[in-house]
Formats: sequence, C-alpha cells, structure tokens
Amino acid sequence: MRFNRSVPPCAVIPVLIYPDPSAAADWLSRAFGFTVRLRIANHRIQMKAGDGCITVAEGDVVPTRSHIVQVRIEDTIAHCECARRNGAVILSEPQNHPYGERQYNARDFHGHYWDFTETIADIAPEDWSGGEFHLE
Repeated sequence: MRFNRSVPPCAVIPVLIYPDPSAAADWLSRAFGFTVRLRIANHRIQMKAGDGCITVAEGDVVPTRSHIVQVRIEDTIAHCECARRNGAVILSEPQNHPYGERQYNARDFHGHYWDFTETIADIAPEDWSGGEFHLE
C-alpha cells in the first residue's frame, strides 16, 4: 500500500459521526486515551488508537448513519466494479481528490456505508486546501 501523509496509516478506518468533532476528539482522548494525529479545521479529525486509527467527522447523527467504515485498497476502479456486480449500491463513483486519494462510496445489502480509498500520491496536509491543519 502506498504512503500518503494526509491519510491515517491503517487499512481499516472507522469514521464516527459527531455534531462537534473537536468536543468528541477531546472526550475520546480523555476517556479512551486516543491521540489526535491530524485536525482538519473542525470538520474532520484523524486519531490514533494504539496501532489503529479512527476518524471523527462532522455530521448529524441518525440511527442509520452514525458511522462509515473506510477501507484502504489498491485499485478503486476494479473494486467498485466488483462491488457493483455483487449488489452494492454505489453512492459515488471513484474520483480523485486533491489530498492524494481516489475514493468511492457504497452502501451494502444491510444499509451500512463504506468508503473505499486508494492512495495515488503522497500529499502533505498543508499542500491541499481543506481548512486549517494541525498535525499532532
């Protein structure tokens, strides 16, 4: 798997939705000992949990949409086609992003949301526009 400074170095990354990501990250740090890896303004905070990673993202929490599972893969285009052939609902087609990732989103047969991401370049967080960054 390719390296990208803008993405946590884990293969599977749960994305937890909170109305206030900063408050959530502070609480997760105090309660569970997680540490902040990267703050992207107040809408997205990458955290380390031992050798694992989570991302705290801003959004409205509803019972059917409290989290997304992000999975790092090698070939988003082939992966997306396989998922489509096997019944996944493709919510967004693979597309390149300025932070060095090609991503697509899908919903599985039970309604869970998935974000599949392929590193296409190593981009420093400060080199793409996405708000204020604090690499900690």
